[in-house]
Amino acid sequence: MAQKQTILGRIGQLTRANINALLDKAEDPEKMLDQLVRDYTNSIAEAEDAVAQTIGNLRLAEADHAEDVAAAKEWGQKALAASQKADSLRASGQAAEADKFDQLAKIALSKQIGFETEATQAEPMIASQNETVEKLKTGLIGMKAKLGELQTKRDQLVARAKTAEAQAKVQDAVKSIDVLDPTSELGRFEDKVRRSEAQVAGQAELNAATADPWDELEASSTDAEVEARLAELKGVGTAAPQAVTE
Repeated sequence: MAQKQTILGRIGQLTRANINALLDKAEDPEKMLDQLVRDYTNSIAEAEDAVAQTIGNLRLAEADHAEDVAAAKEWGQKALAASQKADSLRASGQAAEADKFDQLAKIALSKQIGFETEATQAEPMIASQNETVEKLKTGLIGMKAKLGELQTKRDQLVARAKTAEAQAKVQDAVKSIDVLDPTSELGRFEDKVRRSEAQVAGQAELNAATADPWDELEASSTDAEVEARLAELKGVGTAAPQAVTE
């Protein structure tokens, strides 16, 4: 457990330190997030190396334990063989030879006990190491999941930042349109046209008001004379012809 905290805890501290440093100088959010992803990815790679080393050490310990167990079994078999040989020699009256094989049996049993002791003492450590390795694997899976979340969040934040930037540009453009509205030029032109139209109408009204009434009267008299003469012509044309006297 302590080893797990040492490996992942140290990596976590380094990662948090990098995050804090980036946040303190986050002038460009996109670059900051990219750097954050890179740092976390590097932290995961470092954790994987540490976990792989821990697993390697565990496998070596397991191999040593298996060798101790096998050696203890082998020395046990040798002790049994030496003891049986001693019994056989003693039964045939060869006591001196039997004692030698009993002595060999004792040596073998001593070796067996030694390897059994080493194997027994290693078992709790191996069990603890196995538990630590499983926790480290789980921690790595969690870190990789967090990396996936970080990458997704990075993409979302970058998209939001770009959207906000685009909206800011639109707002700036709208402000500039409000300040320099091109339709205001059309409004001034329309006012100019209306003033010209009003001036023409005013001139016409002025001309009508200042016209010479004698000209109108003279025109009326002329019209009356024309009508009178036309009537006279028509009267002459319709009069009966006079009889010719001899």
